[in-house]
Amino acid sequence: MTLPDHTQIKAFHAHLYYQDEKGLAMAQALAQQASNLFDIRVGRFHQKPVGPHPLWSCQLSFAAETFGDFIPWLIMNRQSLDVFVHPLTGDDYLDHTQGVSWLGQSHTLDTSQFRAKNVR
Repeated sequence: MTLPDHTQIKAFHAHLYYQDEKGLAMAQALAQQASNLFDIRVGRFHQKPVGPHPLWSCQLSFAAETFGDFIPWLIMNRQSLDVFVHPLTGDDYLDHTQGVSWLGQSHTLDTSQFRAKNVR
């Protein structure tokens, strides 16, 4: 069995999860703060579940080199938002199952849209 190589991680996504207008405002403020401090790209603020995500969410994209500075900041500043963090390796199934980290509460994703590239 060949294990994945961590150097395959090219970037990361952090998905801010929220469920209502108050959470949306909190996520927008946090994303603005983060974009002022770090080299990240802020995606759209969804007000419905999108893709594998079970709640409203916003995607923050950042390079692997930014992880060490951004994630500790996010841990300390996420307030009551739950955050789903995953790598981008080119294998969406691996990235959304084996490679996940949660800040706050974890939620069940709908990974049925992804197929494993290799059996691990």
